[in-house]
Amino acid sequence: MRPLRIGILGAARIAGKAIAAPAAETGHRLVAVAARDQARARDFAERHGVERVLGSYAEVVTDPDVEVVYNPLPNALHGPWNIAALRAGKPVLTEKPFAGNAEEAAEVRAVAAEAGLPIMEGFHYVHHPVTKRLHELLDSGELGELRAVEVDMMMPAPADDDPRWSHRLAGGALMDLGCYSLHAHRMLAPWAGGAPRLVAAGGGQREGRPGVDEWLYADLEFPAGATGRARCHMAAGERRFTCRIIGSKAEAVAADFVRPDIDDRVTVSGRDGSRVEKPGRRASYTYQLEAFAAHLREGAPLRNDADDALETMKLIDACYRAAGFEPRPRGEPVDAGG
Repeated sequence: MRPLRIGILGAARIAGKAIAAPAAETGHRLVAVAARDQARARDFAERHGVERVLGSYAEVVTDPDVEVVYNPLPNALHGPWNIAALRAGKPVLTEKPFAGNAEEAAEVRAVAAEAGLPIMEGFHYVHHPVTKRLHELLDSGELGELRAVEVDMMMPAPADDDPRWSHRLAGGALMDLGCYSLHAHRMLAPWAGGAPRLVAAGGGQREGRPGVDEWLYADLEFPAGATGRARCHMAAGERRFTCRIIGSKAEAVAADFVRPDIDDRVTVSGRDGSRVEKPGRRASYTYQLEAFAAHLREGAPLRNDADDALETMKLIDACYRAAGFEPRPRGEPVDAGG
């Protein structure tokens, strides 16, 4: 496969894990990076083998040698720079969440459709064998009929000055963590009679951060009767990224469905006892980049596309409103020129 030529917006820590390491493993090129701090961009380029450091995000999205744009910027900058990259003629791999809110997500989708370009939302976990195994267990009938789903996303608190605590930058526990919980529920629609609907939600505000959720839960219901509980907490006493699927015959629990490179255990428990499967600890980010490359080079289906992203953002907004919060603000438009 001909290597992708990737341009990176910003020198965020996640970019090292989510794009630089997978590119090195799979042979794709990192041709350009830009950051607000030029020194950080140079350091990132040196550490990860990026070919050139450019002076601005706009230069990255308009650079003729950049074929694909990767966007790991703070949440409020996802929508504006996704739009800028698409209008510059570049396919986009964007970190989740897709945009600040559903209205902005719909605009990103419209721009992508008008440009005839793909944009992939970075729910990398769906491409990993751990998640595929959970779905296989439902598909095979071993778990029986789907009865309930519980997805927990918990972590210790980031520093007080972290962008994830900023309302202006579209932060909050649901945006950073809970989006995984909701997306994992939505991915179970084929075995649940359709997509889940929100029944109720509640949450708590971060002290000193008006409008920013420190924790939030959502109760969901599927058309065929199964129930769901999505929980997230961004100031918990522990880190826990678990997905539990309960069927009429057995249940399956993924110990860390978001980072199976840390713990890939899937425990299946039923009337005849339990067993532990280990589908593999290769990074889910690597599978994600391979999936995007396969779409761009070979026309393989794109799972986390703009339509999927919009539906997740609609559910996020609904959860915020039900929990007594306002949806996050959209980002300020940007003009990349070119």
